[in-house]
Amino acid sequence: MSELTPVEPEPGSTARFVVHEHYATNHHFDLRLEGAGVLWSWALAKGMPTDPAQNRLAIRVDDHDLDHIDVIDDTAVDGVDGPIRKSIWDTGTFTVVRTSTSKVVVDLDGRRGTQRFAHIHTGDANWILHLMN
Repeated sequence: MSELTPVEPEPGSTARFVVHEHYATNHHFDLRLEGAGVLWSWALAKGMPTDPAQNRLAIRVDDHDLDHIDVIDDTAVDGVDGPIRKSIWDTGTFTVVRTSTSKVVVDLDGRRGTQRFAHIHTGDANWILHLMN
């Protein structure tokens, strides 16, 4: 994993994102933002926030290679009952709105529309993902 806090992108910069819906040992979502030659990644046990009143815990996980932006796996993994299934829940581009040492605000412009999210670093690998109005 690169820095726990991703390298601060320049406001106004645009790059790709993907949200994978992932059925592994437990069902969760993975949010991945392109930056610094990798995909910065967060695991969201309860999925992407759909209501500004409900924040989601986002755990920072290892960076992924850029080729994961298009990956859909249907492969079995030793030690896991049944296949691990992954599907692309949403994909598109994101624009950085503003950054600070503990917060990154981005507009995700994907197949599900355009929405603004704040990533708020709360310590260690823990972040809060907040859907903004």
